[in-house]
Amino acid sequence: MNRLLISIPILLCVTFLVFVLLNAVPGDPVALMMKEKVSADVVARVRAQMHLDDPWIIRYFRFLWGLLHGDLGTSYKLQRSVTDLILQAFPRTMVLAFSAALVSWIVGIPAGILSAIRQYSVTDYFFMGFSLAGVSMPVFWSALLFQYVFALKLGWLPVAGFYGWRYVIMPAIVLGWSSAGLIARLTRSSLLDVMRNDYIRTARSKGARELAVITGHALKNALLPVVTIMAIQVASLLSGAVITESVFGIPGAGRAAVDAIKSRDMPLLQGSVLFATILVILGNLVADILYSLLDPRIRLEK
Repeated sequence: MNRLLISIPILLCVTFLVFVLLNAVPGDPVALMMKEKVSADVVARVRAQMHLDDPWIIRYFRFLWGLLHGDLGTSYKLQRSVTDLILQAFPRTMVLAFSAALVSWIVGIPAGILSAIRQYSVTDYFFMGFSLAGVSMPVFWSALLFQYVFALKLGWLPVAGFYGWRYVIMPAIVLGWSSAGLIARLTRSSLLDVMRNDYIRTARSKGARELAVITGHALKNALLPVVTIMAIQVASLLSGAVITESVFGIPGAGRAAVDAIKSRDMPLLQGSVLFATILVILGNLVADILYSLLDPRIRLEK
């Protein structure tokens, strides 16, 4: 409950900062909307109709009033409801984000477990080097590299677009690779820390097999922080797939935000940033709930 209450002033601060910063950017959105040169009278009339001549504080509170009623305004460029545009693009972003999260979990958790079991071995160095490359390499660079190798040279996958499941494979791997590196390193460090505890030594002294010790005793506790990061990771992927969608030509929420920046479409950009903020807050809330459910000590402390 406290988290929900704290999220309200956070959302207000985000909306205020985004509104102020966008209004401080030079350029006239009306002039950008006009494809041809028009007279100053037409520009002034359009600005008056869009209430752009009103003081910024009045426009901000008008935006908040619309937000309370589920109205994020109308796109300057597309002349459509911002809410409809975001909801139309979000399912594509959701497919990409959950596919990337699935890739990161399938790759990251086993890699972290194997690295912890084979600490300081060739296997450990290989998986940690692979995860470090995923974390360090920029997404746009790995995306271009994958497009060149698997699309242009080998012809296994389409270069860009969003017309079926084959178009999701490559961007999901690219986006999930960076997240898999974080999951792998966190799983490794957490499992190594848990395996130093007394109850692990007790289980070994009783003659339990190493696999049973890891899967039955160590892994459950080691995955507690990993599960927390996984919940936050999904929200981050949902709100941060901007570069991947732009490189692979996926018409998702991230690409809509990029297009809004290019055309200085303030209502669409405000709505996109606000939507991303809500997703991150919800992700943190889900992470807190999962952590308290998985670890009884958290509930006892509360």
